[in-house]
Formats: sequence, C-alpha cells, structure tokens
Amino acid sequence: MDPRTAPGGSERRLDEAYDTALLDLDGVVYTGPHAVEHAPESLKTARERGMRLAYVTNNALRTPDEVAAHLSELGVPAREEDVITSAQAVARLIADEVPEGARVLAIGGEGLRAALRERGLEPVDSADDDPAAVVQGYGGPDQPWSRLAEAGYAVARGVPWYASNTDLTIPSPRGIAPGNGAAVEVVKIVTGAEPKVAGKPQPPMHRETILRTGAKRPLVVGDRLDTDIEGAHAGGVDSLLVLTGVSTPVALLAAVPEHRPTYVAADLRGLLTAQPGVDRDGDAWRCGGWTARADGDALAVDGDGDPLDGLRALCAAAWTAGGSRACGLDAGKALGRLGL
Repeated sequence: MDPRTAPGGSERRLDEAYDTALLDLDGVVYTGPHAVEHAPESLKTARERGMRLAYVTNNALRTPDEVAAHLSELGVPAREEDVITSAQAVARLIADEVPEGARVLAIGGEGLRAALRERGLEPVDSADDDPAAVVQGYGGPDQPWSRLAEAGYAVARGVPWYASNTDLTIPSPRGIAPGNGAAVEVVKIVTGAEPKVAGKPQPPMHRETILRTGAKRPLVVGDRLDTDIEGAHAGGVDSLLVLTGVSTPVALLAAVPEHRPTYVAADLRGLLTAQPGVDRDGDAWRCGGWTARADGDALAVDGDGDPLDGLRALCAAAWTAGGSRACGLDAGKALGRLGL
C-alpha cells in the first residue's frame, strides 16, 4: 500500500459512502460514564440514514450486553449483537489453538470470562488449576496485583500466553489512565515472555469484526493512531480519526504511514458530512480556506475558515516531508494559529 501523503476527500457523506461504521468506544462514543459531545445524536442520524453501527472496543472488561445497555442509557442506538470486543477476538484465537473445553487462566473482568465460555472454554483463577492458556484483559482500575502474579507464575512455567490488547493507556473522566497494556508489561518484565495479541491493531480483531458484522464497505472510526488507524491500515480499509480521545493534532502531524487516517474530523459529526479534499498548489497544500507549507524548519498555515481544514492541509505538508517529527518540523506555531 502506498504511503498516504494527505487526508482523503469524499464528495459523498461518509454515512452514505460506507455501509458500516466500525466504531471504537472509549474516547469516541463515551468517556467513562459520559457520552462524548455530539456522539449520541450523530450516531442516531447515521443509523436512520441506513448506516450500520458496530461498536468495536479493545476494552475487554464488560460483556457486550453490558456495553449495549450503557450505550442505550447514553442515548446511543445499540444492541448486544452490535458490540464486538477484544475479549471475543482473543477467545476465538485461544479456542483455535487449545483443546475443546480447556481451562484458561483469566486475568480480567467478566467480559473476558463470558467470551471464553462462549467458545466452550473454562475460565479459572489460579496458575495451579492446570490451565492450557493464560489470557489478560483489562480488569478495571481496582484489579489487584495478585492477579498479575498468577499470570506471571503460569507464564513462567511455559503456559501459552494471550492478551486481549496491549493499549498502554485508556481515557477516563479524570484523564488518561493505565490500560491493559501496562498490566501486560508487568508480566513481560517478570517472565521475559511475549503474549499473542488479539485486539486492535492485530488481525484477529479485524477478523472477528468482519465475521460478526458482515460489513462490505466498512469505515473504521477511532481516536487512536496506534490501534484504530493502524488496525484499519492492516485490514486494508478506510478510517476516520476523531479528535475526542487520545491522539492529538501534534501526534497526527507526526504520524508514520501506517498511522495516517483516510479522514480527519473533530468528532462524530464527521460521519454525517462529505469530507473536503486537500489539493497541492506548488510547494503548498490547500484545504478549504487554508494553505499550509513547510517553511524552513517549521510548518506554517495561512488563511481562515474551519480549523480542521487547516489541520488537513498541515497533514499533507508534514506527511509529504515524512511526518513532522521525522523531518524535524516544528508544528506548534501553526497549530496555535488554528487554535488547536
């Protein structure tokens, strides 16, 4: 796949151009107990227009029915079958590689245990229960260290090790908190081993999503360059980055090719509109009322209008040069000009 050097454009609304939105949850639809601004009404409109909504999350803590109930409480249209979790992806991966009915040491929440039972596997709690595999999923902020110790004991004995995902962080109402990847790193330090990973951006998660949704023209929608957007790149599908969660405009300008989204929007209202293209103009790039270029050792932007158009133009200027970090371009003044 050729490296993307500018965000793409679409003359059609995204909810018309794609049949299914594969939506990340944390930082995209909700943050903890609260809906992200504009998410419920945007998703309701997209579904009314005929777009299928699938909620695809690396968070393995809760069961799909619990997630769907939470979404419904927030005014987001969702059914249990609309939710796909990394717990389901890792459970299928384990079931393909261990005997039917095998015991699995489960370090995580009920979402992980329910997914294992769905695949005919038996969750257990101790390294002394003779597990055929160990699996780690996000267990919430109160997961005790003793659970990580059980994983370490079993992995050190050579028991095959799996992880639902390796996101180091997770958005919370109070800020960015440690994610499952941080707990996985603890077991890595203790054992020197490496787990098989199912969640985004790895292929098992994409396979699980397509199997469960039957999507023909999917659009991945996420807030993280290193999971959502990289997963879309690996799966060969288009993506929309929304700036409501982890990844920032600074990170976007510095993105390596596999982290560059097809489209960029402030929030989920971007699903409901066409997307402006970015055009080259000599040594500069234009989008909407903005023009961006590399100016000496910095990125520069001039014009007016929607700040997101200016960011799209800046992306083209930075990505053409290899990414702002790779080529040493300072983006601070340009982003300040846009108010981003």
